[in-house]
Amino acid sequence: MKFGVIVFPGSNCDQDCYHVAKNVLKQPTKYVWHQETDLSGLDCVILPGGFSYGDYLRTGAIARFSPVMEAVKKFADSGKYVIGICNGFQVLTEAGLLPGALHRNRDLHFICRHIELKVANNKTAFTSACKTGQTLNIPIAHGEGNYTCDAATLKELKKNKQIVFTYAGENPNGSLQSIAGICNKRGNVLGMMPHPERASEAALGSVDGMMIWRSLLKR
Repeated sequence: MKFGVIVFPGSNCDQDCYHVAKNVLKQPTKYVWHQETDLSGLDCVILPGGFSYGDYLRTGAIARFSPVMEAVKKFADSGKYVIGICNGFQVLTEAGLLPGALHRNRDLHFICRHIELKVANNKTAFTSACKTGQTLNIPIAHGEGNYTCDAATLKELKKNKQIVFTYAGENPNGSLQSIAGICNKRGNVLGMMPHPERASEAALGSVDGMMIWRSLLKR
């Protein structure tokens, strides 16, 4: 599987994602600058965590206008895989690839620690190596991870089984019904707040993030 890692001005987790895809998973991997529009030859695009330019206005609000995002939309429409992590999740909601929005954390503080993540749906390309209800130890690092949507959207998310991850036990940021990650109706676009790339090597304290990467590699 060939990965592309989108690089926005101000990104700080693109190198983490590149390292995991290239050196841990041993897959062909390339950086894609946000002004590029050619995603040909790629199988999965990663929108990494870290801040993107214009976040002072609203997280992801400016990044979603980058030329690459139109290419990402076409890439997703073709059935290929897109995963947005943390800030990447926020960009996906701003770009309309995923429903809902992400607000400031409930206590207005930046949170950075390991949490227990619960797999709510293992029938996706990103969770097929997991069991439904399984818990994964994966870190979070965000100030705007409070997921919200209107009642109609929440009903659709539940009906279509688009809620992929929830927080197990503690809800660290006040997200609606502890939602930590969702996918689109087709199931090929995932947005999640926790950082699986930071839980992909034993030296980092957890390898549970590998369950997500292994799921993708099974496709």
